[in-house]
Amino acid sequence: MTEKRAKLMAMDVEDLNILSAYCQDAVLKIGDINFSANENRFVLEMNRFVWEKSVGKKSIPERRRAVLHFQQVKSVSSTGINQIAKQMVLSLLAIRFETTSEPSGIVELVFSSDSGKKAEVAIRLEVDCIEAQFADMQSSWAASSVPNHPS
Repeated sequence: MTEKRAKLMAMDVEDLNILSAYCQDAVLKIGDINFSANENRFVLEMNRFVWEKSVGKKSIPERRRAVLHFQQVKSVSSTGINQIAKQMVLSLLAIRFETTSEPSGIVELVFSSDSGKKAEVAIRLEVDCIEAQFADMQSSWAASSVPNHPS
């Protein structure tokens, strides 16, 4: 039986919110992040938690390799990220958008990190407009745990 793999596109804030839900709790290393200024393209490769398959208590938690990329990216900045530490693990918590001059704005990728610090960890993409694509790349595998967000 072939697994259904997610393949989504975001062209506005509502679409981006859906991508954010699919990517919530995805883990990646700094080395899995790439910005091509020549192509105005920003790419994240990640191991995402498959939330859509973990609704029942009897279901086995899964992760899946996926890629998220943004087009129309003019510049990238970050807070709390050591770009030299290629093995540092980040967990993607949310993707947000702030309009600067419609349709331009800032896409903010908010993370937690394995560094133990409580400081903000984020990547900000200055974009001409929202243009993002997301796709699962591989079959899923059993996850060792389910992400937990205590109140």
